Amino acid sequence: MANSASGMAVHDDCKLKFLELKAKRIYRFITFKIEDQQVVVDKIGTPEASYDDFAASLPADECRYAVFDFDFTTDENCQKSKIFFIAWAPDTSKIRNKMVYASSKDRFKRELDGIQVELQATDPSEMSLDIVKSRAL
Repeated sequence: MANSASGMAVHDDCKLKFLELKAKRIYRFITFKIEDQQVVVDKIGTPEASYDDFAASLPADECRYAVFDFDFTTDENCQKSKIFFIAWAPDTSKIRNKMVYASSKDRFKRELDGIQVELQATDPSEMSLDIVKSRAL
């Protein structure tokens, strides 16, 4: 297990699943949660999962980290993909929960080599598909 500066460990499974998403593309998204002082895998989306499926997998009142493999077509009609890191911290989550996630985010993100775009969201409108598309281009 990797150890972080904030005292938060990162379970090896987090990095393994992320590498599978990045290299093998066998997942569309992965959500992570902090449990017992370590970051662990929460949910995994199949390659067929939509962005709506991903958004629905985030709890309304708890923080999460997530990665999403976003496929899109450029204005030049090229098929591309970017891996998004999303820090989900809903307004309705507990203050302590938000603080723990905020203090561990950068360290956790460094464990996931290959993140191309980062988003922070406190409600679903801040990570709408239109926003994701505009950040990808």
